[in-house]
Amino acid sequence: MDKKLSKKTLTKSFHNWYYGNLTCFSQEHMQTFGYLCSMLPIVEELYQDKESQSKSMKTYTAFFNTEPQVGSVIVGMTAGLEEARANGAQDVDDETINGLRAGLMGPLAGIGDSLVVGTIIPILLGVAMGMSTGGSPLGAIFYIVVWNLFAYFGMKFLYFKGYELGGKAVDFLVGSQGEALRESITMLGGIVIGAVAATWVNVTTSFTLIAEGAKEPYLELQKTLNSVYPGFLTAAFVMLCWYLLAKKKMSPIKVMLLLVVIAFVGVLLGFFNPGLKY
Repeated sequence: MDKKLSKKTLTKSFHNWYYGNLTCFSQEHMQTFGYLCSMLPIVEELYQDKESQSKSMKTYTAFFNTEPQVGSVIVGMTAGLEEARANGAQDVDDETINGLRAGLMGPLAGIGDSLVVGTIIPILLGVAMGMSTGGSPLGAIFYIVVWNLFAYFGMKFLYFKGYELGGKAVDFLVGSQGEALRESITMLGGIVIGAVAATWVNVTTSFTLIAEGAKEPYLELQKTLNSVYPGFLTAAFVMLCWYLLAKKKMSPIKVMLLLVVIAFVGVLLGFFNPGLKY
C-alpha cells in the first residue's frame, strides 16, 4: 500500500516553515534548520523506525538559503519527493533532492526578491503611507494586516502547489520561461521603486547667498535647480543609493548611516534646513 501524506501533516510542515524559516539563522547555515523543522513532520509520518527517519533527515542538513516566501515552493516539492522516495521511487535519492534544492535556491531568490521585496512591499508601503497622512494609525494597521494575510496564504498556495507538481516544476522555474519571468518581475520592481521614490522622497536645499548689505538673496539654490531640473536633488540621492547598493554592494545599513552623516553635515553647513525651532 502506497504511503500518502495527510493534509494535516502537510499543513503542519508548512506552518513550521512559515513560522520558523529563519530559525537559528546564521551565516554558516542560513535557513537549514528552518528547513529541517519543516521536514520533520513529513519524515515522521512516512517512516516508522528511528533509523529511517534519521537517515532521511540527514538529506536536509545541507546548506539552504533562498527568499522565504517564494521559496515555500521548494519545501513543498521536496515533501512530494520524500513521499515518492518512501514509496520506493528508484530515481529519487539524496543527490536528486539536494540537487533540486541547490538548483532552485538562486532562481527563486531572484524571483522572490524582485517580486516580494522590490514590488509588493513597496506597493503596500506606498498605500500605507498615504493612509497615514496626518498621523493616522490606519496605515500601519493596513500594512500589518494585509502583509501577513498575503504572506501566509501566498506561501501556503506555493507550498501545496510545489507538493502537487513535484519535480515537474523544475523545468519551468529554471528554464527559459522562468528567466523571462524573473526579468519581467525585475523590470516591474524597478518601475514600482521609481514611482515610490518620486512620490515619497523629497530632498531640497536651503542654501542661499546674500550680498553684503543686501536685503534679498541673489542666489537661492533650490529655486535655481527647480528652474533647470525640478527634483534634481531627489533624483541624485536616489541614484546615489542605487549605485552604492547595486554597484558597490554596500549593505542597506551602511547606506542609511551614510545618509544620516550627509544630512548631519549638511545641516551644520546650512545646506539643509531641518525646520527645527528652538
